[in-house]
Amino acid sequence: MGVIDATSSRSRTEASLSRLALAGHVVLLLVSGIAFATFLAPPAPAWLQTPANQKVAAFMFTFGGQTTVVLGAFAGILHAASRLGWRTAVGIFVVAFSISLASELTGTTTGYPFGPYSYSTQLGHLIGGRVPFNIPTSWFYMLYSSLAICGRLLAPRDDSASKWRWAAVAAVVLTAWDVSMDPAMVATTHWFWHLPSLEGASTFRRVFLAGFFYGMPLTNWLGWLATGLVVARAMLAIVPPSTWAERVSPSRLPLVLYAANGVLPLMICAGRGMWWAVTFGAAAMGITLVLAVKRPARAGAKRREMPRVAGVTANG
Repeated sequence: MGVIDATSSRSRTEASLSRLALAGHVVLLLVSGIAFATFLAPPAPAWLQTPANQKVAAFMFTFGGQTTVVLGAFAGILHAASRLGWRTAVGIFVVAFSISLASELTGTTTGYPFGPYSYSTQLGHLIGGRVPFNIPTSWFYMLYSSLAICGRLLAPRDDSASKWRWAAVAAVVLTAWDVSMDPAMVATTHWFWHLPSLEGASTFRRVFLAGFFYGMPLTNWLGWLATGLVVARAMLAIVPPSTWAERVSPSRLPLVLYAANGVLPLMICAGRGMWWAVTFGAAAMGITLVLAVKRPARAGAKRREMPRVAGVTANG
């Protein structure tokens, strides 16, 4: 009995810390969104040009984004630890980080699968001189949230076909985030597209490499879908659908984490008058969230309490 009580106490502590990390994450997202939508949107106000304010702005550009993403990752890892245990939480983080990093390094080196692009240093240290560490970090917690949403939308069966179905839906849910985020991050010079001249190019290249959406090629979304599919499927190999539906999906925290990350790019796009990105981005993530909220986790009503998650409420 003492072991169960101790485990329950640790789970409650981890759940509380995850909510605290989420709160900090949300606050920084909102502050950044307001800044980018107002005085950081061109033309820059005169007061921002003073040496002192330039130093403050440089500091925020250097550390603001990094801190925001790290807090989001802490929220996801701690939440996973409270419901799945630390070994599993670390396992899905390592798998998601490693596979998405490999995809991003391949993308920034060869242009596949996303298209030709590169990152600035605004998101923090560049792994291999190419990919900010915060990029694969954010892949983890957004796919964690996406799989939690799947637990509200899909049947929690653990056969191979169901795992691939879950992975495909999670990839779509994840890619909905990029509808507004990519235009926002390009507009704020977090990354850049290096699209080739398409003069005399084949129809195939014109369709897939033309910067049809605020300079972004169609290959980018295809790359997101492909990478999201592989990463989600690897995470499902560690935590099967029935466990996601029973232990993770009943919680509101992944929904809040997913929704909060849509706020920053939407505010940036609105501040720069990129209304198609605002419209389609809000619709893509909004529809996903409405469906998830209207369909509570299937296992929520008949959830079996286990020692690792004892004492953690379904809405924690």
